[in-house]
Amino acid sequence: MAQPKYEVRAVWLTTLGGLDWPKNYAHDGMGIRQQQEDLCRMLDQLKAINVNTVLFQTRVRATTAYPSDLEPWEGSLSGVPGKSPGYDVLQFAIDECHRRGMEIHAWVVAIPVGKWNTAGCKWVRSRYPSVVKRIGDEGYMNPEAAMTPDYIANICEEITTRYDIDGIHLDYIRYPETWRGSKSHEYITCIVRRVNERVKIHKPWVKLSCSPIGKSGNLSRYRSGGWDAYNRVAQDAQGWLRDGLMDQLYPMMYFSGNNFYPFAIDWQEHSYGRTIVSGLGTYMLHPYERNWPLCEVQRQLSVTRQIGIGHCHFRTKFLLDNVKGIYDYVRSYDRHPALTPPMTWVHSIAPTPPSTLHVERTSEGDNLSWSGARDCSDGPYLLYNIYASTEEPVDITRAENLVAIRRPWTSLTIKRSANKPQLHYAVTAIDRYGNESEPVRSISNKALPIVQSSLLPNNGKVLSVPQRHLFDADLLIVCDLQGHTVKTFVNRPQLNISQLPEGIYQLKTLHKKGHSHRLGYFSIKRK
Repeated sequence: MAQPKYEVRAVWLTTLGGLDWPKNYAHDGMGIRQQQEDLCRMLDQLKAINVNTVLFQTRVRATTAYPSDLEPWEGSLSGVPGKSPGYDVLQFAIDECHRRGMEIHAWVVAIPVGKWNTAGCKWVRSRYPSVVKRIGDEGYMNPEAAMTPDYIANICEEITTRYDIDGIHLDYIRYPETWRGSKSHEYITCIVRRVNERVKIHKPWVKLSCSPIGKSGNLSRYRSGGWDAYNRVAQDAQGWLRDGLMDQLYPMMYFSGNNFYPFAIDWQEHSYGRTIVSGLGTYMLHPYERNWPLCEVQRQLSVTRQIGIGHCHFRTKFLLDNVKGIYDYVRSYDRHPALTPPMTWVHSIAPTPPSTLHVERTSEGDNLSWSGARDCSDGPYLLYNIYASTEEPVDITRAENLVAIRRPWTSLTIKRSANKPQLHYAVTAIDRYGNESEPVRSISNKALPIVQSSLLPNNGKVLSVPQRHLFDADLLIVCDLQGHTVKTFVNRPQLNISQLPEGIYQLKTLHKKGHSHRLGYFSIKRK
């Protein structure tokens, strides 16, 4: 199956109890370094299989993975609930994801606040007792309490204004399944609407998403079995897409067979032009879970790609542990990078392309640098995609030509041996909404004649210009081997090249109608 250029490939990275990460407590400097090294190693593994989105658990159970003014620190980081691990965990995760060209979305667990006497639950109910409802041993934000929408929105706003995140991902934005009494969609939708308002007013490019139960409701031919988003827990997730309250959905489709495929199609048919990402039950492969065969997840990946939706693995640990060979399979299945779909429903004007692309070819590889792109949105900065191919011009519609995505820097080194075919390059700019510019392409480095007599004569100071093709030339242009202009002269028989450094150059004409002819090459050697 052809690799799509646009596709969300994501993971849920759980910090609750260190289920995915961290595996040690940050008691001291050594503990901090170990946590950071472990996270970097995991991100490197995810990048190697072209994951482009990390849903990083940031609000856990009324506890946070960053220094919040609203709630205490998550205990899995330092080993002591409420105690700082000694560094800003969310900022570190953002920096490392962006360094690898990945989006990072702050995963916010909305309604559950943990066991009744745990740090997060006690924190909230000691300050706002009417907001927390007890069900058994667990505490939950009461969806029907007047303060709940603002409380959850405050947390999302704090994260959005303080951090350069790419998304807010709401988890468990629903009634608890053990809720007694009637449930109203309006209360849950009110929370979603408040979060949307408080996030988008600051950064409209931040993607708002949630993870609804994997079946929206009953279908005409397939029943949900009493466990669906709309009827059981009052999640009107498809309505949130329709009304512009959500940009993405990650339905938790941890099912197999006809409990998966018809409902995946239903989500896509009711996407309203937004992005659907199927939540895959990768953990179900484990013998201690449902012991699925690998072919079950393989088929789900294939079908979701066919119908045009992305995939998100739950959880990161099971993917990276290569349970039943899932990591190896994904490495081959997602063998090329992919871009996340642009948010054209928010902003659709692409940036201007870079105006220059310089390629320096060395024995160890190619050094690329570019400049000149301009943003047409209100985003804070541009990012860059780099394409490469042995064919010219480079086709930027083909995923196999992508070599780097979402780079915040304007340079890149492509390491390659000298005996491999020469690569041609193209660079595009993308804004924070994902809109991509037209490309700037590298210019062919044609092979130079090596016979000394074929070079234009010069003494290192003065170059004699051949008189052919000069009758209507306005200018003479000296270029480097990549075709970039080094110096421009008016048309004359001899040129003063004393200020040019040693090297090999091209001499071209520029005519009144814009036509250009190459007159030849010359080499400057002064020793």
